[in-house]
Amino acid sequence: MSKAFYLSKNIDKYLKYMTFIKSASPLTIKHYTLDLQQAFELDKTSQSAKITWSEAELMAAVRAAFNRWAGLSLSSRNRKAATLKSFFSWAFDEENLLERDLSLQVICPKVPKKLPHFLSVDEVLAVLKTFDAKNEVPLKDKLLFLLLYGGGLRVSEACNLRWNEVHFDQKVLRVKGKGNKERVVALPSMTLKALKEWKKTSAFDDYVFGEVPLVQRTAYEMVRQSGQRAGLLKPLHPHALRHSFATHLLSSGANLRTLQELLGHESLQATEKYTHLGIDQLARTMESMHPLGKKS
Repeated sequence: MSKAFYLSKNIDKYLKYMTFIKSASPLTIKHYTLDLQQAFELDKTSQSAKITWSEAELMAAVRAAFNRWAGLSLSSRNRKAATLKSFFSWAFDEENLLERDLSLQVICPKVPKKLPHFLSVDEVLAVLKTFDAKNEVPLKDKLLFLLLYGGGLRVSEACNLRWNEVHFDQKVLRVKGKGNKERVVALPSMTLKALKEWKKTSAFDDYVFGEVPLVQRTAYEMVRQSGQRAGLLKPLHPHALRHSFATHLLSSGANLRTLQELLGHESLQATEKYTHLGIDQLARTMESMHPLGKKS
């Protein structure tokens, strides 16, 4: 006989586990909460009144949810499936709340790998020239660009950067990334110089960009305007600078393990996507430079 599964109570317990034990970010918890509420329709009064669920009822709700999600993108369905797999795995492995591991019955749709957008070295130089031009671009904009491209920071990490995480003597940052995990980021001299200049002109004691963290929407707009001033053909966004940081390091001979540490990736698999960029670049070079290439 199946165990009585107290769905709402167990979802709350799972979210606390992910928050306090696994140190998931607030945004991740927000997505998990929404996915689980949608999957089991807990926002509807008739469903939320149901207290205990059988394993058969849980899987029936999951199948119905995937039918409702059929019109979503592959990546969105994949994320929701991953949430359900994680929830059921926790319930079975960690809490022994289920007779069977229902996560094995949740199939994540395959998502085609997309090559991340990145800038060429010339495009980076074009943006840097606008910071040194006579149009008086704010130093704040330049610093944000240099932290994202020079340090490979995530936009959330740059926005929340504190002065006590900046170590000028060692030329590094000690950044808290995803899952509240700390990593050391070595900074190039241009980024360090901009940080020192900004510290002289700003009176902020805690966060680098102000008395409170920089709003991410503001950061996106600052980066977009930087690309616009340089005349880039595609709109520029913060993550493209992080991709550019990784791509240019890999092209210059950095190994994947080093890149993994610098980017703060938990697994090497997340870093391996940049090898495709390197191979693609080699193919274009061969096509344009080799005597048998079409463009020669």
